[in-house]
Amino acid sequence: MAETLVEFVIAEDPPKRLDKALSRDVPVEASLSRTRLAKLISEGGVALNGVTVTDPKHKVAEGDAVIITVPVAEDSHIGPEDIPLEVIWEDDDLIVINKPAGMVVHPAPGTPNGTLVNALLHHCGDTLSGVGGMKRPGIVHRIDKETSGLLVVAKTDAAHQGLAAQFEAHTVERYYRAVCYGVPDANDPRLRGVRGVNFESGNIMKITTHLARHKTDRQRQAVLFEGGRHAVTRVRIVQPFGNPAVACLVECWLETGRTHQIRVHMAHAGHGLIGDPVYGGRRKLPEKAIGVKGAGAARSFDRQALHAAVLGFEHPVTGETLRFEAPLPEDMAQLIEDLGGV
Repeated sequence: MAETLVEFVIAEDPPKRLDKALSRDVPVEASLSRTRLAKLISEGGVALNGVTVTDPKHKVAEGDAVIITVPVAEDSHIGPEDIPLEVIWEDDDLIVINKPAGMVVHPAPGTPNGTLVNALLHHCGDTLSGVGGMKRPGIVHRIDKETSGLLVVAKTDAAHQGLAAQFEAHTVERYYRAVCYGVPDANDPRLRGVRGVNFESGNIMKITTHLARHKTDRQRQAVLFEGGRHAVTRVRIVQPFGNPAVACLVECWLETGRTHQIRVHMAHAGHGLIGDPVYGGRRKLPEKAIGVKGAGAARSFDRQALHAAVLGFEHPVTGETLRFEAPLPEDMAQLIEDLGGV
């Protein structure tokens, strides 16, 4: 297999361990993450002063000469497909996509092709320098198949590592727009009795629970208060619909990012998303309150009314602050208009 050599010298006052010293001093242009470096050490790809070292805890000193042998990234087993993409922003390290509803992010047994990854492999081509030794886009977060909106994807190993660290630290800004049944208002006495739901100043609903895969339905997530993974969602009313109000456009933002988090949290609070076949409940909106057109639009909306509208993060290579917004897709905009919104 073809390979490239990365050569450099350990700088002054290095960490004592080889893996940490390499992570600090490896040239940025090599695009090698901590995870990738650890794998290269274990595979015998790192030489220190001419001697191969496979122990990540090996001691290093200032001035040690390092040669890292990096195999050229292998082609992915996933095939590229010429699928149109709405590219919001792109450079050598990252690409930001406005994903349409109906597109799966990553191939799986039920959806082996037609995914965002297939499309990215075609779009990016040779600009993918490799993530984990494979020429593939680095997926650090996902949105559900029927959710539209913004996703950032890494094109290099270093960018993938840096983005993953930001998502793990919950420093990424993510705002969603959703249309839900009812109005999540602090004045609703019912909400005071829902465990895990409380209100912050400004009528912001905060939902705090744990989430885990449902015991009997593996396609669903379930709210727990012991076990599972900690999850926090905040919700702000944008525009109520109806007289009296029976539905609402809300803005949701995530402190954590769990599978189906907004959908299951909104359902837990009694405000499932319109169109959500799993958690929404398919309620009927009363025609007297919302009109025949609005009731029909809600009844026929065929996906969860959820859109990833805002995405903000620090560029993992340049340090630049980036923030992107994607307008509501046509189907959600039409739903809101039919419900009496603007």
